[in-house]
Amino acid sequence: MKNKNLWTVIVTALIAGLIGGGIAFGVGNYINNRQAESETAVPSGSNSTGTTKTSNVNVNSSQSEKAYSSIKNAVVTVINLKKESSNSNNSLYGSIFGNSSSSSNSSSKSNNLETYAEGSGVIYKKSGNAAYVVTNNHVISGSNAVEIIMSNGKKLSAKVVGKDSVTDLAVLKINSSEVSTVASFGNSNSIKVGETALAIGSPLGSDYATSLTQGIISAKKRTVATTNESGQETGEATVIQTDAAINSGNSGGPLINLAGQVVGINSMKLASSGSSGTSVEGMGFAIPSNEVVTIINQLIEKGKIVRPAIGASLLDLTDITASQQKSILKLPSKVTEGAVIYNTYASSPARNAGLKKYDVVTNLDGTKITSVATLRDKLYKLKVGDSVKISWYRGSTLKTGIIKLTETTSELSSQDK
Repeated sequence: MKNKNLWTVIVTALIAGLIGGGIAFGVGNYINNRQAESETAVPSGSNSTGTTKTSNVNVNSSQSEKAYSSIKNAVVTVINLKKESSNSNNSLYGSIFGNSSSSSNSSSKSNNLETYAEGSGVIYKKSGNAAYVVTNNHVISGSNAVEIIMSNGKKLSAKVVGKDSVTDLAVLKINSSEVSTVASFGNSNSIKVGETALAIGSPLGSDYATSLTQGIISAKKRTVATTNESGQETGEATVIQTDAAINSGNSGGPLINLAGQVVGINSMKLASSGSSGTSVEGMGFAIPSNEVVTIINQLIEKGKIVRPAIGASLLDLTDITASQQKSILKLPSKVTEGAVIYNTYASSPARNAGLKKYDVVTNLDGTKITSVATLRDKLYKLKVGDSVKISWYRGSTLKTGIIKLTETTSELSSQDK
């Protein structure tokens, strides 16, 4: 089919050429005469001086411009410094969200430290001679030291006040003498799908500091899986989805509304989907400001986030072979999901509630438990000291009880039962 079309084009071109040649032969003298006349004509006008000018155009400032101007000096670049012997290429977070030292133009070295990754942050509080910056935990993860580059290019040392891998948030403290602008938080519950969203940060590092991108709020509450630094799934996070461009280095920077208020902290983007690796555009995610405020207040107060625990080691039921589910757990065939207890701790909430090894937790406080991740996710929404209903299978028998949640399991002695 392609060859037939090609010959048609060739034949058509030849015919057009012959016809065109005939026409050219017939009118050749006329064209030559006109050409000779045109060559002797001189255009009117003078080229003695250049007179082209620019004109002043007054453009009214847009809401986006005003919002950006009100907060840009509070947005900073966050530099993760590591010892020179560290191999930055081994970090998943460094390769996805920050700049490794091999690709960074700002190889900041001090006391045998080098730039390992760069991200973004926003100054949100000033108190005395201290100012506080919120960023992503993964931006500073594994650092030996942290530096801040202000919007004016000034470098400051930063101290890590506290960090939380579950919410991917961290708080840094810097000297306030260079701080002129402090960001304010808006109510993330009040945002609407379709409203304008602006992302500010340092995509690809400090060379592009305080870059602004614009988009909309694509979804207010999108659930995404969360993982810890070793890649283990720890639960799910509820985040804001936006199509404002978020690139490597934007992590930790603010997502703002047109009033210049921070409504989210940019944390991640979806670049590909599924095993097919389908390319994805315009899917960035930010931690809602309401959650950010809750976390950073705790980090300043305690240096860590206190979360409840049941005092047991767990496995996903789906990780247990079918033969073991039948011979050891002895579950009903209808039970296909849950969190399996393989170890309880002395004096733990789980032990006190009557749970034992090989029990399968299927419900906590009215939420269906399908995996360890969903159990943790539910726990993180509760408070230390809460007493909640828990349901589990022991063999084919469904049991229920009340479990009082404790702070941690780190100080509980391990003992199988």
